[in-house]
Amino acid sequence: MSENTLIYILQANRLMRSDDEIAAFENALAELANNPKSEYLPELYLVLDDRCQHEEVMFSLVHFLESFEVKEQLQAFLHVLPKLLDSAPEWTRIIHTRILNDELTSALYQEMLNSVDSHTKNVVTQLLNEILKERHPVKT
Repeated sequence: MSENTLIYILQANRLMRSDDEIAAFENALAELANNPKSEYLPELYLVLDDRCQHEEVMFSLVHFLESFEVKEQLQAFLHVLPKLLDSAPEWTRIIHTRILNDELTSALYQEMLNSVDSHTKNVVTQLLNEILKERHPVKT
């Protein structure tokens, strides 16, 4: 099956409302994992959806995304970030938290942020500030 077809199956079943949708999602992801191609990373990030009813299954997609070379992951993530933030703000936060939790990935991400457009940079800065406030709330 082609990568485009497999990504379509992931998109169509991303809410995982039934056992059949879960199975279709897992099977498509497993097939993609047999021959991973980084050019599909942007489309794969856009499969993430906060309305998904089985977060643990969706995490298998996150783990798959993280299996690619870090720079490729981050480039694709930054490319789709504004759109992803609209469709999956919680997953966007989860990915950012995971980036922040890895020192080398975080340093590379900061470096890459210098070359993105100002809108994306502002969106990321605002999101990172929110995450940091949650981690270290100001005591009054």
